[in-house]
Formats: sequence, C-alpha cells, structure tokens
Amino acid sequence: MPKKKYILVLVPLLVTVGVTGYFFWSRTRTPENLLTLYGNIDIRQVQTALDDNGRLLDLKVQEGDRVRKGQLLAEIDPVRFRDAVDRDIANVAAQKQVLARLLAGSRPEEIAEARAEVAAAQATLSNAEITWRRQQALAARRYVPEQSLDNAATALKTTRANLDHAQQALTLAIKGPRQEEIAAARHQLQADKATLALARRALVDTRLYAPEGGVIQDRILEPGDMVSPQTPVFTLALDNPVWVRAYLPEKALGRIRPGMKATIDSDSFPDRRFTGWVGFISPTAEFTPKTVQTTELRTELVYRVRVYACNPGHRLRLGMPVTVQIPLLHNPPQNPPTHPCGN
Repeated sequence: MPKKKYILVLVPLLVTVGVTGYFFWSRTRTPENLLTLYGNIDIRQVQTALDDNGRLLDLKVQEGDRVRKGQLLAEIDPVRFRDAVDRDIANVAAQKQVLARLLAGSRPEEIAEARAEVAAAQATLSNAEITWRRQQALAARRYVPEQSLDNAATALKTTRANLDHAQQALTLAIKGPRQEEIAAARHQLQADKATLALARRALVDTRLYAPEGGVIQDRILEPGDMVSPQTPVFTLALDNPVWVRAYLPEKALGRIRPGMKATIDSDSFPDRRFTGWVGFISPTAEFTPKTVQTTELRTELVYRVRVYACNPGHRLRLGMPVTVQIPLLHNPPQNPPTHPCGN
C-alpha cells in the first residue's frame, strides 16, 4: 500500500515537471527568439583569362570539372615567349662581361703598349728636333731654301703633339675606366635583368591557373582561338563557401549583427542542416522583391542580408531555395576567418 501512495504522488509530480520544462523550452523557441528567413543560394563567379595575347594551344578541363586552386587550366603557344627569354638571357650575359671588363681596368699589356707608344713618340721628337736644328743652321747660310726649314718646324710640332697624345693615353690606361662609365654599365645590367624578368613573367603567363577552387561553369573558347587579357576562357563558379541571398524585415534589423551563427535547411536535403553565419547586412533599405513575397508584403522595406555557409560536399547549388534560422538568444557575433572553408 505505501508503494501505491508513492506512485500516486510521484506520477503527478513528474507530469508537472515535464509540463513546466516544456513550457520554458517552448518559450526559448518562440518566434521572438528565433528569426526565420527565406532565400536562395548564390555563389561568386570568376571570368578567368590569360595575361597576354596568343593562340590557345590546349585546354585542360571541361565544363563541370572540379578544379583546385593553382591547377593548370589552359595555355597558349609559348614559342615566341621562349625566344624572348633566350634573347634577354644573352643580353644580360653580354652586359655582365662589359661591366666585368670595366671593373678589371686596363690589362698590364695595354699599359705596356701605351708606354711603348710614349717611348716611340719621344724618339721621334728627338729626331725631329735634331732635323730642325740642322735645317735652321743650313737656312742661315742659304744652303737650303726657307721651305725646308718650315717643313722641319712643322714636323717638330707634329711629333710634340704625338708625344702629348701618347702620354695622355698612358695616363688613361693607368687610371682605367671612369666611375661614370662603370655606373652606366651597372644600370644597363639592371635594365637588362628587368627585361629578362618581364620576359620570364610573360612566359609564365602563357599558362592559365585556377585562382580558387571551384567548378568550371562555362568553357568559352576552344584550342586554336586567339585570346587576349580581355577575352575570358572559362567561367569558374566558386561554390565553397556559398551564401544565401535573403531579406531582413526592418523590425528585426536591430537584433541581427554580422558574425551571428545561423542554420540553413533545404528541401533537397531534409536530413542535413548546414551551419552558417551572418556575413553582410545592407546599409540601405529596399522594397521587398516581388518575385519572392506576397502582394501584401511587397511594399514593406527590407534589408538585403547574406548568410554564408561552408559547402564541403558541394550539395548547396546556385538558385536552390533554402530556409535560414538565426537564434536571437545566446548568439553573440563572432569574427569568422576570411576563408573558413576548405575546397
């Protein structure tokens, strides 16, 4: 009998506790504490193009192929770019030799040759002076015409000038090249190296790599087509992360902050809930889009909001309708990383 009394007392108590707990749980799940938005999945797209002009040689991927960041997508004919690199390599090598010659200065043989030229000029000058004196003495006695004396004097001046030229050449050979010539050679070498770097960069740019991981949405050109930096080759869809384009009622604007956690549900995957976060709230109001709301709501002002979500299984696709739920209690804004999702 005592057991029956305890049971009769315990059962109503448990029922009371259960009803009370459900009441408080339901209060935390009321619409005032949970914001529900409806929107569609959106993604970013990249128009990939080569950085130089040329003829497409090969395309490595097809529409629908999934690519990773840095994967080779296409390339143009690289022959003329390789020739430009070879030419600039030769120019750099030649200019290095010019600079090395200037830094090394005059060779000992060149200085010895200049000294020999000075000695020869001095000997010639000595002989010219002897000849001039003889002609001067003979002209004083009227044994030779005045023209012979003039010729001897001219020869003496010429040999003196030749000696001065040889001495200057010897001085230059000993001093070596001017510092301005060495500086000019250095700058020319730098210019040649820069030209070579540009040629190598142009050769690298004959290949097109994926800027991010994603899916090839459109293959616009084919091998043999002429391309330029203004001509897209592929359209690349960046589908991780994706974001939901939704519209926030003006009344809820003060309760939502970027960085708040959210959940995303899709009818296509009823057993899967995707985790997301509020990434952007438009600073300007707009009227509710007519394509997604009833006639009564079209005149209400809303704010465009983006709710981002990682998409590792690539299940969320462009245009897919989804439901977004944002808890308003115990959901402080956080700062998600710039690239929180792996491809």
